[in-house]
Amino acid sequence: MDKNRQALSVLIVSTLAFTMCFMIWMMFGVIGIPIKKQLGLNATEFGLLTAMPVLTGSLVRVPLGIWTDRYGGRIVMAILMASTVPAIFLMAYASEYWHFLVIGLFVGLAGGSFSVGTPYVARWYPKNRQGFAMGVYGAGNSGAAVNKFIAPALVVAFGWTMVPQVYAAIMLGTVIIFWLFSHSDPTHRVPSNVKFTDQLKALKDPKVLKYCQYYSIVFGGYVALSLWMVQYYVGEYGLDIRAAALLAACFSLPGGVLRAIGGWLSDKYGAHSVTWWVMWVSWICLFLLSYPQFDFTVTTLNGLRTFHIGLNVHAFTALMFVLGIAFAFGKASVFKYISDDYSGNIGTISGIVGLAGGLGGFVLPILFGALLDYTGIRSSAFMLMYGVVWVSLIWMYWTEVRRTEVMGPQATAFSLKG
Repeated sequence: MDKNRQALSVLIVSTLAFTMCFMIWMMFGVIGIPIKKQLGLNATEFGLLTAMPVLTGSLVRVPLGIWTDRYGGRIVMAILMASTVPAIFLMAYASEYWHFLVIGLFVGLAGGSFSVGTPYVARWYPKNRQGFAMGVYGAGNSGAAVNKFIAPALVVAFGWTMVPQVYAAIMLGTVIIFWLFSHSDPTHRVPSNVKFTDQLKALKDPKVLKYCQYYSIVFGGYVALSLWMVQYYVGEYGLDIRAAALLAACFSLPGGVLRAIGGWLSDKYGAHSVTWWVMWVSWICLFLLSYPQFDFTVTTLNGLRTFHIGLNVHAFTALMFVLGIAFAFGKASVFKYISDDYSGNIGTISGIVGLAGGLGGFVLPILFGALLDYTGIRSSAFMLMYGVVWVSLIWMYWTEVRRTEVMGPQATAFSLKG
């Protein structure tokens, strides 16, 4: 088989594997709702429940990225997926809150698949196509939307315990398919004389820290909102779980599948230009989403008159759809930065940046729950995200925008220099 066909095969089965891993990683976003009711959890406890798989999926990203550089993505990905199958199946037999938290930690290993597949796929393609290749692979984020289609149907038909049993079987099948159709190239590995400590020296680079901040929004925010949106629709608009999951998929689906377009745009216009516009679109959407439902009364010529201001379910979903698209482009553009600046150790840097994004996805749902318990305002989740985006916009302005045009050839040249 020639290299081009091998590269295509690797890209297809890796994207499939990542989609299934992400679907399972986001499992609590749906089954957490009946579990919350069963255990009588408050919003903070629910946030912690949904976030536990995200924690381990984040913490293992750096070592997984390093092991991918050293041993190759094929073997690391296969072992990683196979190791999650027992924990996924055991989830169906959990009954206490701590059971779910502990098992969730092991299920969360599936989330580490991103820092394995990204360098694995990227090295099969030339540099001018790596942004697109990583974007296609990253479209596996749409597993969050797949979860919202499959899990609610299983919950309604058979109860929530059927979901982990079905997902365990799906993961096992995915491992087999991945192993049969993926390939390995020894030249893609980092030479064995490179030490782990040498690879980790990139942590001292301030650019890496900046990319971590960007990714904590576009990926961490995507993960957090994917986990949070189903119960948000149920609570805010009184929808049943199937309708809520369907509307929540309007955010999760474009946030995943359009990542490939973000990769293409990043290849064409540069990572800087795409990321800058992503941040501004996100800022506008989150500003509008932050407004809670409220009434105000004014004195008119005909006496007092009360007005209601708030997003209805259609306007809310439309804004979430746009936000999902922005996050999809942003996830690809951040990794274009990495492939431009750190082509020699993509695995390590993508692991570090992925860790930051994953930790954002872990911390944010807990903070969403804590803010909801404290304020009683559901849109406080978007207020928090709005503030986080401000940080990135300011940081980006002072370190990049003041020195370059936002669009045009100079911007592209700047982004290629990093």
